[in-house]
Amino acid sequence: MKKDQLLTRRRALFAGVGALGAAGAAGLLTPGTGGEAGPSAAPAPGPPARRPLKPSAYRLQPLAGYGPPSASGRTPVRREPLLRMSGIGRSMVLTFDDGPDPRYTPDILRTLREYDVRAMFFVCGEMATEHRDLLAEMAEDGHVVGNHTWSHPLLTRLTRARIRVEMERTSEVIEEAYGERPLWFRAPYGAWNRAAFQLGAELGMEPLAWTVDTLDWTEPGTRTIVDRVEDGAGPGVVVLAHDAGGDRSQSVWALRDYLPHLLDAGYHITVPRRYQV
Repeated sequence: MKKDQLLTRRRALFAGVGALGAAGAAGLLTPGTGGEAGPSAAPAPGPPARRPLKPSAYRLQPLAGYGPPSASGRTPVRREPLLRMSGIGRSMVLTFDDGPDPRYTPDILRTLREYDVRAMFFVCGEMATEHRDLLAEMAEDGHVVGNHTWSHPLLTRLTRARIRVEMERTSEVIEEAYGERPLWFRAPYGAWNRAAFQLGAELGMEPLAWTVDTLDWTEPGTRTIVDRVEDGAGPGVVVLAHDAGGDRSQSVWALRDYLPHLLDAGYHITVPRRYQV
């Protein structure tokens, strides 16, 4: 989606979907063995108190898998998106939405490669189809690519048939360029509904939201983005950032700052694993 269109749409819809996102964040879900989800404590309201990062000379092992497929061979239909990941020790997940964008995604990929870190990219089909080479690069580096719909619409305003088209077209492009169909999806603006959960499950995808929102799309400044990530760092945290949809130079510079700090503090930056069914 072009910069001016996406920014205009974001600002127009932000107030309306903010309450929806807050409601979803009230019940954090962590996948357990076999892909089952269970509730954990909700975060306290307001910004978290800043915790200094403690240096560490070691990095933990990658996040464990979810176990074998269920007997039914079907992806469960969720009622809420997954907001954080269970794992071993101080594991975190970095995610980037709306790309790929040749102005910013290559810089993000280079930084992740420099530190031998894997991340998740929730791509929009209309961007992916124009930059398939970047999806191939993500596959080569071992990153996970998820479905972020074709044109970044507000799903709660679409018919079920239109949501299906948005998801299916994007999954097809990802399969062609990345090499396999996506196993994860994320609703634009964090606006989910029953149809999105059901159609995502039919396409074999789990819904993943986030725990820490950098709000980098508002261009708050590199230091602010860094502070939001480091303040919110913790076991199982899923961080939301963007590599497209506007000027993402602050997101690029922020990653270069906070990533080595997280690693030095003993966090293992990893990606969730699922068995294909």
